[in-house]
Amino acid sequence: MSAETLTENSPASDFWLGVRASIPTVVAASPFALLFGALAVDNGMSVTEATLMSATIYGGASQMVGIELFGHQVAPWLIVLSIFAVNFRHVLYSASVGPRLAHWPPIKQAIAYFFLVDPQYAEAEVKSERGEEVTFVWYMGMALPIYMLWVALSAAGAAFGGLIPNPHAIGLDFLLPIYFLGLVTEFRDRPLWLPVVLISAAASILAYKFVGSPWHVSIGAAAGIVFAAAMPKRGAAL
Repeated sequence: MSAETLTENSPASDFWLGVRASIPTVVAASPFALLFGALAVDNGMSVTEATLMSATIYGGASQMVGIELFGHQVAPWLIVLSIFAVNFRHVLYSASVGPRLAHWPPIKQAIAYFFLVDPQYAEAEVKSERGEEVTFVWYMGMALPIYMLWVALSAAGAAFGGLIPNPHAIGLDFLLPIYFLGLVTEFRDRPLWLPVVLISAAASILAYKFVGSPWHVSIGAAAGIVFAAAMPKRGAAL
């Protein structure tokens, strides 16, 4: 590809900027995708089923909840409800990022919302706050490598995960908390960031103890939203 093709504002340049933005997520999520595949097979799923789950649901945390419930032979409606509870944050993501995509054709918006996982949302917000347009080409440049690697490595983990006798023993299950902490810190320059994080964390811990998983995810998020909404806006008269 010639230098003229990759001009600063060309679609090709925008696409590769998106690909570059995906690299940290691909590196961080790859071990987690392998772990998911291994645990899915360990909980009774086939390699094909584990791969299709990654390709269609495409939500790491909710997939982990799903396979744990599959392994305990829980009623299907409870599995669906639990996955919805974990993925409820994506409703909030879509409400926040929606205005950035409102000028796109409906089909492109539908595609974008399918790929709206945590890092995709975070990068789109950061890009918008820098005053840069969130284009469909950039968005897909970031989304496609993450999605394809997630599905491929889930399949690899399902096929070869048996080679790791105990994934928990080497700390692979701790990757998810580290991953989310990294996403949260990207917003540390926002007003009230620390109080909102602390309120959400406290509410989530209490909900985990007294209500149970996976509802603590949605309850923690709701507590943070209520707290932030109750605070006076910047510049408002006291």
